[in-house]
Amino acid sequence: MMVQGGREPRLERHPVREALLELIGRDGIVTATAAARELGGSTGLYSFHLRQLARFGIIEEAPSAGGRVRPWRLARAGAVPSPDQAASRPVSDAQLSEVARGLEDESYRRWLDQRHTAPAVWRRDEAFSQIVYLTPDEMAGMAEVIRALLAQYRHREVRPATRPPEAAPVAVVARLFPLLEPGGEPRPAPPR
Repeated sequence: MMVQGGREPRLERHPVREALLELIGRDGIVTATAAARELGGSTGLYSFHLRQLARFGIIEEAPSAGGRVRPWRLARAGAVPSPDQAASRPVSDAQLSEVARGLEDESYRRWLDQRHTAPAVWRRDEAFSQIVYLTPDEMAGMAEVIRALLAQYRHREVRPATRPPEAAPVAVVARLFPLLEPGGEPRPAPPR
């Protein structure tokens, strides 16, 4: 999800979201558990994508009997949006940022709270950060390299049979942004 050529960002097409929309279109109401049972994969994967669809206003929580179950339905009565229609719904930069950061932060807080319950080999994370001095073109190039690296593993999300036996879902969060002064100008480079 990125802004290109001044266009408003849109919710990108994603095979999991497309499968969820088809399932909601067929069944009317879907939970992450039902999606995992029907489509394969983890409830966490479907919960993540259901919340993202909801934050973009495509689906909403349906009334439930309570408990931890969160059923979802289309946000508006009428026809089920096609994957192309759902993917083309425009969102503002603020909405896009809020959705992405909120989901990342929520997942990371859950990890920190529950890390002690994970098997020993999974109790470590690889969090790191670095300030580097880049041009706008170099920053875009770095983002492209990161996306290309991640793309090598994307097929495992929707084709569980391709996952190594010890594989588990891992969140990868990369944020590339210029550091700005209070007035909005990029920070000057330190003296050499």
